Amino acid sequence: MLSPELWIAFGTLLLLEIVLGIDNIVFISILAGRLPEHQRQRARVLGLSLALVTRLALLASLSWVIGLTAPLFAVLGQEISGRDLILLLGGLFLIVKAIYEIHEQLEGAEHAQRGRATSFAAVIVQILVLDVVFSLDSVITAVGMVEQLGIMVTAVVVAMLIMLVSARVISDFVQRHPTVKMLALAFLLLIGGSLIAEGLDQHIPKGYVYGPIAFSIFVEFLNLRARANRAKEPVHLHPTYVKNGADDRG
Repeated sequence: MLSPELWIAFGTLLLLEIVLGIDNIVFISILAGRLPEHQRQRARVLGLSLALVTRLALLASLSWVIGLTAPLFAVLGQEISGRDLILLLGGLFLIVKAIYEIHEQLEGAEHAQRGRATSFAAVIVQILVLDVVFSLDSVITAVGMVEQLGIMVTAVVVAMLIMLVSARVISDFVQRHPTVKMLALAFLLLIGGSLIAEGLDQHIPKGYVYGPIAFSIFVEFLNLRARANRAKEPVHLHPTYVKNGADDRG
């Protein structure tokens, strides 16, 4: 407990788990937004709780997770492992879902009326599918950084507790601002593409993915501030318009 190396490893892993967990929150927020207002909070809590259970289950079966990296078969000279399959399918699902949501945002109510109503169970199933993909990425990151299982479990639990506390704030913010929601959907496309690349053994450094995301968030923050400042500007009264003829008579 007094080892500075352990605390540094814990802090670094906690930060990475929070960053990876934000992807989960964004996806859950968008899906929960399709539900009635009284069901959204329950969907967020249940979705993140399932994510925590999935992560802990994967940590408890580390030997199986490590075994997922063993090649199963080869396609066109490319070896495919169990982990690759999960990342490929998860990335494709994320891209398809993000494109559908973007299409619905652009089409508006007309497209929503053509689609079927989303049930609570359907939303939870979709959340669970992506929980498995994000959890696998999270656990493999933890295994690569830290050897002590206790540190991994503690970092994962603390990160998910932070996510549970902040989920409603992030979700409400995304739902209130359409431009932020569209930006979040673009992030999901980017993350889905990176998952597919990882599944094809094309490693993309996390900085190349989250760097542009962080910059985009900063630019959108400036846009929101500028929009808020314009809304607060006082009303300026214009001078009374007087015809030239009236001036001459005066």
